[in-house]
Amino acid sequence: MTYSRALAIFFLTAILASCVAPSAGRPAASNQRTEASPPRYTNPPRQVEITPTRSRPSPALERTIADLWRSFPGKTGIAVKSIDHGWSIGHRADENFPQQSVSKLWVAMTVLDKVDQGILSLSDSIRIGPEDLTLFHQPMAAEVNRNGGVVKSVYTLLEKALAYSDNTANDTLLRHAGGPDAVNDFIRRNRLGKIKFGPGERLMQSRIAGLQWDQKLSKGRKFYSARANLPIQRRKQALADYLANPIDGASPNAIVNALGRLAKGELLSANSTRLLQSILKRTRSGPNRLKAGVPPDWEFLHKTGTGQVLGPVSTGYNDVGIMTAPDGSRYAVAVLLGDTTASIPERMRMMQAVTRAVARYHQK
Repeated sequence: MTYSRALAIFFLTAILASCVAPSAGRPAASNQRTEASPPRYTNPPRQVEITPTRSRPSPALERTIADLWRSFPGKTGIAVKSIDHGWSIGHRADENFPQQSVSKLWVAMTVLDKVDQGILSLSDSIRIGPEDLTLFHQPMAAEVNRNGGVVKSVYTLLEKALAYSDNTANDTLLRHAGGPDAVNDFIRRNRLGKIKFGPGERLMQSRIAGLQWDQKLSKGRKFYSARANLPIQRRKQALADYLANPIDGASPNAIVNALGRLAKGELLSANSTRLLQSILKRTRSGPNRLKAGVPPDWEFLHKTGTGQVLGPVSTGYNDVGIMTAPDGSRYAVAVLLGDTTASIPERMRMMQAVTRAVARYHQK
């Protein structure tokens, strides 16, 4: 073999060796991605391309929300959070507001958390009798009174409590889950922030009205009659005490952060997350609140709340939910009206304007 040919073979061998991949036993280079085991109960992350214009809120959206908040009468809290990009905007967003039936979310999450742990089952059967009836909105009451009692599964009660906002269904789930302490424990363990859960519908609503609860008040319109017979100053003081420090208080920021974590699969198993979101998409209450401002090609799931009224003042008129754009981007929205003298149509128009603005300035 000639010297020049040997030299050519040597260089060719070196070049081929440099092209060989690292051996299986060699650690990957620092810029190589390694496969990690997904955390338990976490949904696969949503793949959304973050662009400079979407990694922060649109200035036009900020101005619109500020104008809506500034012009609306009463104590109003608004928060909007981009679930996929992390930014949030709001006004009075860290103050406590009455939740009213928005708090049914935390009861449902507590129940589903116990289902995930194997403590409860969606098929558990629970009897509801006249002694379990509550007050205000409880469509189940007619069936209970007609039959002297009914038996419902946990799944059915979740549907009734959330999609139909049935107070008796919610209080039944609350008892089955371990009571208010269990719900507040779920909130603490998951570090949901400024969210409180009260003593349940009967005790809370009677306290807000200035009454002592008696189960007889669950029949017909007896609660309304007893409340109407109270001295007006007693009612005013009871309502003022509640509004000053709502026993079911929560901040708009805490609510949208919790909704964001729910959407990301950080609070419940994948199955329970899908179940809860599917029920909330079927919510029947408040169709003319936030939902009416969401474009038809967007998805929306939500939970409303409505408090008591005294004279011209309405309290705890709320709606919170998750908007999903056609491209998959998600926004958590909370509008909480602590107290207001605005008419119902005015409240609805303001809420619609919030979701309409979120959609209008999406990607702008």
